[in-house]
Amino acid sequence: MIKSIHCSLYPVYSDVQKFNTYYVKKLSLIAIVVLFAMGAAAQDSASSRLMSKKERKDARRQKINELIRQAEEGTLIYSKQSIFGVQLRTNGYGAFYEIGRMKTNRKTTIYRIDLTESKNHKEEKLAGGNFFGNSFIYGKINYFYPLTIGVGQQYILGQKGNKNGVAVSAIYNGGVSLGLLRPYYINAMDPQTNEEKTIKYTTEDSAIFVGPTITGGAGFGKGWSEIKVKPGLFAKAAMRFDFGRFNESVNALEIGVSAEYYFSKIPIMLFQKDKNLFIQAHLAYLFGKRK
Repeated sequence: MIKSIHCSLYPVYSDVQKFNTYYVKKLSLIAIVVLFAMGAAAQDSASSRLMSKKERKDARRQKINELIRQAEEGTLIYSKQSIFGVQLRTNGYGAFYEIGRMKTNRKTTIYRIDLTESKNHKEEKLAGGNFFGNSFIYGKINYFYPLTIGVGQQYILGQKGNKNGVAVSAIYNGGVSLGLLRPYYINAMDPQTNEEKTIKYTTEDSAIFVGPTITGGAGFGKGWSEIKVKPGLFAKAAMRFDFGRFNESVNALEIGVSAEYYFSKIPIMLFQKDKNLFIQAHLAYLFGKRK
């Protein structure tokens, strides 16, 4: 009986074995095809990466060669520049910092902050009333420091032509001006107590402040905690002459004019008319870097 059952199951087992063999072969074939396709794709991807890397390298080399050619021809080409400057003005002096981002071969957007000191043209230093006294400015009641923050544009009018040439640019910018007023202190003898005291101008001490008992200025350290802010607006225009030999460095002179308008009058000197509008010319030396 067992033999009979075994014989009856044999055809079924044979069919299952054939079925398994068929699908194993089919799955093996599919696996071979998939592996071949993956290998080919990987090879194509590696080849594509190599080509892309080579293309990027070639493009970078071409860009460098173009920059070298432009440098030889005296063309100012850069992405951004960072500049410091010192300036003499017709009514004072100061310094500034400027960041520029080139938009086209001729136009650069500039962001600039200036800090200067403006003086009245009537200011005159006098010797102190005694041997040890500092010099002082008779009638001066406030130091005035304009802090201007603005945005504008540099437009290249003429390229250098060669490494030793001069690039000429027009500069214009405008923005907010914050006038910082610091009281001016002097040392003087009080006629009532016959003692020296340090004072700033007030109506109570006006007779001492402009009297003959002044012994000298109080020094640079006085008045910083009493600064008052006078808001206003400004506009500036200038010509810049860049004589730097290499494009990555900035060496230039700037000549220009500026105007500042404040919303309240600025008192700097006694016996002089206080004003809202300040117009001045400036000459500046600039130095910095480009990238």
